[in-house]
Amino acid sequence: MSGASEIQLPETSEDIEARAAEWLVARRVRDDWDAGKEAELDAWLEASPLRRVAYLRLEGAWGRTHRLRALHQLEDAERPVKMPLAALKGAAAAVVVAIIGAAAALYALQPRAQTYATAVGEHRSFILADGSHIELNTDTVLRVLVRNGQRTAWLDHGEAFFQVKHDAVNPFVVMAGNRRITDLGTKFVVRRDLNRFEVDVVEGRVRFDAGDAHVHRPALLLPGDAVIANADSLSMPKKSAETLAKELGWRRGVLIFDATPLADAAAEFNRYNNNKIVIADKETARLSLGGTFRTSDGEAFVRLAQEVLGLRVRHFDNETVISR
Repeated sequence: MSGASEIQLPETSEDIEARAAEWLVARRVRDDWDAGKEAELDAWLEASPLRRVAYLRLEGAWGRTHRLRALHQLEDAERPVKMPLAALKGAAAAVVVAIIGAAAALYALQPRAQTYATAVGEHRSFILADGSHIELNTDTVLRVLVRNGQRTAWLDHGEAFFQVKHDAVNPFVVMAGNRRITDLGTKFVVRRDLNRFEVDVVEGRVRFDAGDAHVHRPALLLPGDAVIANADSLSMPKKSAETLAKELGWRRGVLIFDATPLADAAAEFNRYNNNKIVIADKETARLSLGGTFRTSDGEAFVRLAQEVLGLRVRHFDNETVISR
């Protein structure tokens, strides 16, 4: 597998609650609220069900506060008092702050996801309490939450291999951005880098949801099925067992190339090493090479390119440049 998916900081519950509160106050008390801002709010809510739940929860609390105030106004009907707009805004903001505080307290009491991470060049494996086995490749961050039988993992970036203990009642779900992979009894690998996402099924079945159902319908993936997506496209190629075994060589600490363009091979080595390999020009980048290398041994790859292809190699502090 090659390429990369965008590294995005996960949106926390606190972030969602705070932004929902800002939207609610703006919609309720600002004089310049218009159709354009309403459309912006709708788009923000549409992007995540968690956002919609947070907003509706705050809106309900707001409504209850105003109903209580209306009741007090009826009781004080003989001495009506008109609240200045500035004071109304301040009171509304205070109510929302109180609501956010309560939500934050509730959030603090909830089980937190366990974070697993690897540094550049590191490989790590662990077993969850349910017996599921997970392996992390280089430079990966994975968060796992097991609660009330539900099992969810969020791949923030990097690559992970999953050998899931199947539970038909409580399926194991992996989220990678807005894409969802649901275990149906299987072994599979998910990779998420800067501008690219990929999932490959090694054994069993998974359900894949692209996160944009109006464009891509959910798909059932079988052994050898893959999904490769970037910002502009999504494809579903078929891979042989041999190809998958080569791509999973990282589980044994090796990279396996078979007539692989130098640009792609260099990009793979760069995932595992701080000293980067730079291919200087497009013509050199298109040359191909094969072999099996330790993930940490970029120098062996560079020497082979120099000796077999007759290429020029220049070493600098943090990079090695290969050219004609």
